[in-house]
Amino acid sequence: MSVDVRDLAGRPVIIGGGIAGLMAALHLAPEPVLLLSRSALGADASSARAQGGLAASLGDDDEPALHLADTLAAGDGLCDAEAAMRILYAAPAAIEELARFGVRFDRAPDGAPRLGLEAAHGRRRIVHAGGDGSGREVMRGLVAAVRSTLTITVVEGAEARRLAVEDGRVTGVLASSSTGTVFFATGRVVLATGGIGGLFHDTTNPLGSCGQGLALAARAGAILADLEFIQFHPTALDWPGRPMPLISEAVRGEGAKIVDETGWRFLDGVPGAELAPRDIVARAVSKHRAQGHRVFLDVREKPGAAFTQHFATISAACRSIGIDPARDLIPIRPAQHYHMGGVAVDLAGRTSVSGLWACGEVASTGLHGANRLASNSLTEAVVCARWVAESVADSPNDRGKRTLATHQSASDPEPVRPLLSRALGVTRDGEGLKAAARALLPLAQRHGPASDPAIVGLMISIAALLRGESRGAHFRTDFPHHSTVARRSEITLEAALAAAREIAHSPALESVT
Repeated sequence: MSVDVRDLAGRPVIIGGGIAGLMAALHLAPEPVLLLSRSALGADASSARAQGGLAASLGDDDEPALHLADTLAAGDGLCDAEAAMRILYAAPAAIEELARFGVRFDRAPDGAPRLGLEAAHGRRRIVHAGGDGSGREVMRGLVAAVRSTLTITVVEGAEARRLAVEDGRVTGVLASSSTGTVFFATGRVVLATGGIGGLFHDTTNPLGSCGQGLALAARAGAILADLEFIQFHPTALDWPGRPMPLISEAVRGEGAKIVDETGWRFLDGVPGAELAPRDIVARAVSKHRAQGHRVFLDVREKPGAAFTQHFATISAACRSIGIDPARDLIPIRPAQHYHMGGVAVDLAGRTSVSGLWACGEVASTGLHGANRLASNSLTEAVVCARWVAESVADSPNDRGKRTLATHQSASDPEPVRPLLSRALGVTRDGEGLKAAARALLPLAQRHGPASDPAIVGLMISIAALLRGESRGAHFRTDFPHHSTVARRSEITLEAALAAAREIAHSPALESVT
């Protein structure tokens, strides 16, 4: 294998071109930085598909303490309260920061931000940009800012395949591009690779989001946290295309109702009804569908005529399949949407591997706990990107070493999708998780195209098996209740492989709490 070795003279490398990666690069300026993007900048990022906007306590009747209380309640006892407090108290300033980078937020006639309401929020605090095209508008502003910043070098069409690690410290990044394999020698790397939706059949994420950052970190020896907590959005448009269009929670915030084919509003007896936390609504919708019903979103009365104006993206998706939201019910089903777990980090984004940081969905700060509060994810990415950049800038300017990592072929998640979709859905059980671990283990050990997706799926499966309780988005039908004490989970690739081998040889391995 011929490898082009490039010494970056100490420049840090950011892997990922979504909001977290772009913001980290902008905050590092004027320090030179290299940003690797798997596709054209902004073209294949989950950030661009975000509809709900960013959550921040900007209303006259709101304050960070109320935002924090809602976040802790949604997190079902598993949030890191200190991390959540610091992030959410910094959220209003982060919105102003985005505006300075050129993001055009929706505003009322008096110039104040127009604030929306979403599930489990006690106040209107969702800041939109371009209606339900918030992610697209934020990405537009940040991509323009990055392209106009001379100290940021963007390499598009380059995918990181491995991190080189020597004596517990990152020494470089092995990447593949259309021109061949390149090794970037650097001692500072930021993972901003997004989520895991491409590992599931039903997802709102770009299909290329297959947990690459988790695989990179895991193979480098990093600790990962809370991997079992996967959020399923209850209202994805039920159509054959993938990824599935999201029908923003903001639609329900404006009064839309969830009904079945008979018109029954079956969530009526659930506390919060349509605006209950996402895990509760997703399970209710999934259960009703399993009983043979179809489920719909009814927007005809509320938001009514305003629907097309305020939710143009969703309206266009509906019309593309012959649904007129003004007259027709919109078919919905739950779909994988967000991963609360990730690479374990502190608030500076530092991982357990020296020289490696993580930011955005790939990271686990403890903000989201067992269930993410709506629109907190982009807020987290924007706030934490600044802190990550400050930490990277203050770290030793290590030039890295020319110690090449082992080459790996492009990932193929196809063999993994049916296994995770079956075992790690809205509900799980021990036997299904063990079966998934047994099937994933040989894929993880083969070092083929499916090995990286398989190790991510395997770590999630083992983490879910070891959590012998139900909490937030992790619902075990064989352990339907909370444990007495809420504990965050941690796992390494080595530990996951060892547990899977034990399961393969001893099928009677029991879950532990």
